[in-house]
Amino acid sequence: MKKQIALVAGGYSGEYEVSLKSADGLYSFIDRTRYDLHRVLLTREAWSVLLADGSQMPIDRNDFSYRTPDGRQVHFDLAYITIHGTPGEDGRLQGYFDMIGLPYSSCGTLASALTFNKYTCTQFLRSQGLRVADAIRLRRGEQVSEDTVVKSLGLPVFVKPNAGGSSLGTTKVKVADKIEEAVRRALTCDDEVIIERFVAGTEVTCGCYQANGRMTLLPLTEVVTSNDFFDFDAKYNGQVSEITPARISDEMTRWVQNLTQNIYRLIGAKGIIRVDFIIPPDGSEPVVLEVNTTPGMTTTSFIPQQIRAAGLQISEVMTEIIENELNNR
Repeated sequence: MKKQIALVAGGYSGEYEVSLKSADGLYSFIDRTRYDLHRVLLTREAWSVLLADGSQMPIDRNDFSYRTPDGRQVHFDLAYITIHGTPGEDGRLQGYFDMIGLPYSSCGTLASALTFNKYTCTQFLRSQGLRVADAIRLRRGEQVSEDTVVKSLGLPVFVKPNAGGSSLGTTKVKVADKIEEAVRRALTCDDEVIIERFVAGTEVTCGCYQANGRMTLLPLTEVVTSNDFFDFDAKYNGQVSEITPARISDEMTRWVQNLTQNIYRLIGAKGIIRVDFIIPPDGSEPVVLEVNTTPGMTTTSFIPQQIRAAGLQISEVMTEIIENELNNR
């Protein structure tokens, strides 16, 4: 009998539409001869299953099951979380699944909450000896003078929401008198803001996953954009070149992969994660930018690109990850 897999998408943030695209990608990647896939949509108003005819059936939040139109109760064997933003990337949904005993694909509650808070995550990684960009955190209602920012971090700086992704609310600020405006913009997306030192160099990202006791480190992708930085348009409107494998030395590739593997273990990750880095022009230690525990899974996203570049079949990778979670329940 096929296992019942919930593809959990949507969420409560500005990344809602991106999440739906990732769910479409996963639906095409996962082997439907082995698994029955059910699209589950989470919004603030309702949790529901999208049926083939376009209708929706409500999720019973007591056990995350649903009743089909013919009266059959469907209980899921695993939830594949592909929500970018709250509540699927910040640990909240993971905590719920832990309480009801439903296995899921991504990192657990602690790792998800840690990595979703960019400032806390980078400070944790700094304490473990990794190199991260200097930053100032502001909570709503707090203020910092432009002079303090410039003296502490220089210019340009990145001003961005502390939680969230897809570069929503992020600004690259080149002159001091634009900092306050950038902070206001970031506060429309979150109650905390990071002002982060600009680090020059080559931006790369590395995916990895662990299954059956074996770590798989994927080829790196180099991110090149004509925009000021890798913003929303660069990510989703084609204003970027994504080069896989990255045009860097084998030695630097191994360095970044080893750092990614170390981060995976430090945060207690599971499933697929992706870590973004800047490689300084002098070839010194890469700077960790961000850890993504629910990476995009559209057909053109980084992880599918890296899986193809590694010579792997993405359907087999998905099966490996799903079976690893089912066998460890």
